[in-house]
Amino acid sequence: MRIGFFVWEYPPRIVGGLGTYAENICPALISKGHDVSVFTMNDGSLKTRETLKGVDVNRPMLVDGGSILPLCMTEDLRRWGTGIKFFNDVLLYNILSATKFVNQLIKKEGYKFDIICVHDWLSAMAGIMAKRETGLPFVFHLHSTEWGRALNGGSETIMQFEKNAAEIADRIMTVSYPMQEDLIKHGISSEKIHVCWNGIPVERYDPHKLSDQAISGLRSSYGIKPDEKMILFVGRLTAVKGIVNLVKAMPLVISRYPDAKLVILGKGELERTITDLIHVFKIGDHVKTKFEFVSEGERILHYGACDLFVAPSVYEPFGIIALEAMAMEKPLVVGARGISGFRDFVIPSGPEQTGIHVDGNNSADIAWGINSLLEDLDAAKEMGKRGRKRVEQYFTWDKIAAHTIEVYEEVISEVNGGKHTQIFSHPPSRPSLSPIGSV
Repeated sequence: MRIGFFVWEYPPRIVGGLGTYAENICPALISKGHDVSVFTMNDGSLKTRETLKGVDVNRPMLVDGGSILPLCMTEDLRRWGTGIKFFNDVLLYNILSATKFVNQLIKKEGYKFDIICVHDWLSAMAGIMAKRETGLPFVFHLHSTEWGRALNGGSETIMQFEKNAAEIADRIMTVSYPMQEDLIKHGISSEKIHVCWNGIPVERYDPHKLSDQAISGLRSSYGIKPDEKMILFVGRLTAVKGIVNLVKAMPLVISRYPDAKLVILGKGELERTITDLIHVFKIGDHVKTKFEFVSEGERILHYGACDLFVAPSVYEPFGIIALEAMAMEKPLVVGARGISGFRDFVIPSGPEQTGIHVDGNNSADIAWGINSLLEDLDAAKEMGKRGRKRVEQYFTWDKIAAHTIEVYEEVISEVNGGKHTQIFSHPPSRPSLSPIGSV
């Protein structure tokens, strides 16, 4: 099939998890014999069209509409302040991408697309316009929602984009069963929603490819001795990631395990808050920070060097970072209260246990989870090994691409009025769960 793939970020311009997803899923779809035309943002320095790893990448060049947009925007958008330029860029990207898709690729070049795939509100407008112009099957991928990211606040304008796209789409795909439940709770038709997990390039996340010398060198760079325990956090330093409560949990961890040290790797608006908390609690010898977005290779090395990985998120639609740590055979402590995709792949108890569930809003509970793993590191290592096997079983990009294609084929058949008889191998249901941590 030929797929029109609208996504705000795409290599070499990657900002977050959505770009990582697109970078991996598109070549995986190509490898299965399908054609993909990506429509993505141009920061002004990139080619307007090129082929990358077999993917037809389109980046319409934007213009500055900052002086025009305020004349016609809502009060909600005026509150964005300096962020209005970002909204301007997103708006123009959507309009120009939909225009190029319809007028250039379809009408002028004669491309025969089978389906339109749009990712999050950042491309929702393009999907709506393309659907109305062409009538093609339209799948809306919701990797997160505005009300979730803003912890039940956020922009009414963005939420309206999400709602409209969900109503017009022929199918909605989301990344976890907790996300599916939340979408239904917010009024989206359950019959439209289909779960398709994310994946990782498992072959790159292999703990056996790291040398002992590289691991010891990285630990030494943080002042962590061979007999000390390294706890790792990787991610955006923002409220939904639970990072503040993780720092607050550390005195409770240190009081029981004085040889424990936390490494915080990432950037975000809470950098100053984290630094201040470390100073107030006088835990500078036990909490090390590296406020940077590092390369994938350096991230993998951090996973390999740590004894356990902590992601105490209070909102996490899926959580690729934790999946990467699992592939590196690390036991996990994850936030599982509320909307948490971690609940789909981190098994908290029983013979298949791969980690511990905690309440990311509760620093005492985070400390309990960390201490539970530190109490028996041999058992924790076995959790890590089981985690690697689970990733290999369910979360390779080849498996995720195959499942995605099955859903697309089903939607195309339905929209085109055909009879659909294929039996699909959907991912397993969410595992049964024990209560969250000590809550």
